[in-house]
Parts: sequence; C-alpha cells; structure tokens
Amino acid sequence: MISPKTESLRLFFALWPDDKTRTKLMQLQTAMRGRIIPYENLHLTLAFLGEQPASALPVLKEILVHIPALTATLTLDRLGYFANKRIAWIGMHDMTNELLMLQKELAQAILRHDISFDTQYDFKPHITLARDASLPDDIVFTPIIWRANQVTLVQSTTKSEGASYEVLASRSLEKECRISKESDSGGELNSSAA
Repeated sequence: MISPKTESLRLFFALWPDDKTRTKLMQLQTAMRGRIIPYENLHLTLAFLGEQPASALPVLKEILVHIPALTATLTLDRLGYFANKRIAWIGMHDMTNELLMLQKELAQAILRHDISFDTQYDFKPHITLARDASLPDDIVFTPIIWRANQVTLVQSTTKSEGASYEVLASRSLEKECRISKESDSGGELNSSAA
C-alpha cells in the first residue's frame, strides 16, 4: 500500500492523440457551443486516479512500463452528450477488443498496487470536445481514424481559465518498454524492441 505524503497530485492515465488526430478533432469542435477543450488537452481517459500522493509516481510510472505493447486503431464515429454534466464528446459505435484489453490490463495493474481510482462508472471511452455545452445539432462528419499508440500519465491542475494538463510520463504502445534512469524524475519512458 502506498503511504500518503502531504503533497498530492490529481492524476489520470490516458491515450494521447497525435497532432493529425487533434487537428481533426479541433475541426469538429467548430460546430460545438460551450467551453471548447483546448488542442493540448484532448485525450481519452483510461483510468481516473483522482488525488494521489506524490510518492505514488514511481509505482504509477512502473505500471505504465508494464502495459502490454499493442496498438488500437479507433474509429471515432459517434458524437454524444452527457446531459447531467453538459459535456459534448466523440467516441465509437464499436469499441475495439484492443482498447478494452488495454483498459482492463491497466485497471488490474492499478488494483494490484492498491491504488484507488474511479470505478463508479463502466468504461465508456470518449474524448471530451466541449464543457458547459448545449446538445449539439445533428452534425455530419467524416469518421476520424486514430491509431492510438501513445499512453500517458497526466497531472491535472485547475486554474481560473480551466484545467491544465501536464504529461508526467509517456510511452508508445507499439514496443516493449523499460524505465531509464532519467525517467525516474518524470518524462518520457524509453521503448525498446521486444
């Protein structure tokens, strides 16, 4: 069990879109009304960890290293709306087995390390496009094909202008991974061929 320290961080694991995918998501946001999610904040949450002690970071980075090497090609073809939170989002009509397996492996690893995380809702993968949004009109769009291969550990900080996200660790899911000495303090993890 991780012992808490006085400093805590608001954390989550996410799939992090590449620039091409982010640009397509931004084009779709032009039809949205509400607080548009900034380019650099677009992501698909795999596990929301909430407030965690800073001492948990080495364990969380180790979990990131041991996620199996796999890549999910996601077809973002469904717009949705969470009325209770007034959130407009994009997701998939058909979730891939790879994405389900990735989220399940991650959740099991988090539980094995006795780290608490939000299990209140079933996994409903989506990318938030706008908050405080009204129900979007019928928007016709070309589905976005996303080769989701970058997983991240992210810190969320609330500021007056909204949430700010900082990637604390990141890795490609296309290769096996190991932690280098430099990554102990944060940043990108090294990938090596299996």
